[in-house]
Amino acid sequence: MMTDRIADLLTRIRNGIMVKHEEVEIPSSKLKLSIIRILQEEGYIQNFSEIKNEKGYPLVKVILKYDGEGNSVISGLRRLSKPGRRLYEKASSLPKVLGGYGIVLVSTSKGTMTDRKCREENLGGEILCEIW
Repeated sequence: MMTDRIADLLTRIRNGIMVKHEEVEIPSSKLKLSIIRILQEEGYIQNFSEIKNEKGYPLVKVILKYDGEGNSVISGLRRLSKPGRRLYEKASSLPKVLGGYGIVLVSTSKGTMTDRKCREENLGGEILCEIW
């Protein structure tokens, strides 16, 4: 049984990038959809769509984004808060990734959002992952 669904999402994207796949399929959930939606808004993935597999389970098909030379737009993904060790921070002490070039995804009371938006709205929460 899988206990960390966000780590699974990040690992599937990371593995797809390593072998240069155009798309990856990920089991769907509301939290995963919100993370993927933010990745698209920030320009880390090209597009995504919700589909169902042959058994009727919902999946998300993520189309990965590469530059003109075939290098992935995503350089790295790292899970920060884990099931065994949750990380919570206030808006003023949220970490910056590569001096602001990357993003930190934060689960707040108003939904999942980036570290920049959390600072604007002065919201803290659980630090899910960082992407650069």
